Amino acid sequence: MAERILIVAPSWVGDAILSEPLVAVLREPFEEPIVDVLAPPWCAPVYARMRGIGRVIESPFRHKELGFARRRMLARELQSHGYTLALVLPNSFKSALIPWLARIPRRIGYVGEMRRILLTDALRLDRKALPRLVDRFVALAVARGRLIPTPPAPMLVPNIANAGAAMRGLTLSTRRPIAILCPGAEYGPAKRWPTEHFIALARRMLDAGYAVWLMGSPNDQPTAAPIAAAVAGVRDLTGRTDLGTAIDLLSLASVVVSNDSGLMHAAAAVGRPLIALFGSSSPDYTPPLSPVAQVTRIDIECSPCFQRECPLGHFKCMRDLDPERVYQLALEAAA
Repeated sequence: MAERILIVAPSWVGDAILSEPLVAVLREPFEEPIVDVLAPPWCAPVYARMRGIGRVIESPFRHKELGFARRRMLARELQSHGYTLALVLPNSFKSALIPWLARIPRRIGYVGEMRRILLTDALRLDRKALPRLVDRFVALAVARGRLIPTPPAPMLVPNIANAGAAMRGLTLSTRRPIAILCPGAEYGPAKRWPTEHFIALARRMLDAGYAVWLMGSPNDQPTAAPIAAAVAGVRDLTGRTDLGTAIDLLSLASVVVSNDSGLMHAAAAVGRPLIALFGSSSPDYTPPLSPVAQVTRIDIECSPCFQRECPLGHFKCMRDLDPERVYQLALEAAA
């Protein structure tokens, strides 16, 4: 009988993409496992583009909402699917509650938020041995004492038909090579390369013969609007696509330049040449994993600080990241 596995997904889009190698690794110890995912609605399009995923069950809960009665109802529905194993990727108490209520026989996750009682296998995280998030996810599927394999790079399969429909609906063209710029970052302004730098880069890419698209969620529109207003010819697509369509369009890019964000990981996962801009966050923890992705950052003592805003007020980690340098890297990556 096939193992029936439920993955409880992370809440961040980038983290969800970094869980794809876990799905790939599960195919080795379990012969043709049935792998379903319980994911927030905003992450569901990511899992819909992963090989090896059966059902994507959308979690109806808002951020920080307990909703115990509704969790119990969802657990009853999940119980009917006969899951034999749950892998709980987030470290919160709430994320482990549904597999426990669903009486899934094995429930594996890391120790956190006093949830040991909810897990059958509560693992202690060795941060030095597993510095990257992708390694931590994969380790959940490996029996204790066994060597943790080097994870493959995350891979998403774009929906080409959907990309074509979006191109027609948005009157986009592939007649010129496409440079996609992703100026947003959900966590806070300390992760965002300055607007004036994106403006300078957009101008240089247009002058070099590229079509320039700005991409992001509705939350990124205030960040993208000044760029589009300052540079004639830039197409501002922020907020005009859902996440799945954004992933599909990223697959058409000749090069992507992005802050550390979910779209950065999406560009890497669809195999596009990528320049990833890091400032307040660390490429050691959540790097873009692709042979055609490269990280650029300033070597400065206060970076990474992991703060939403620069605590020192100077924002040198991003301000000193020269647009001309990024432009040259983008041209080399696209060549």
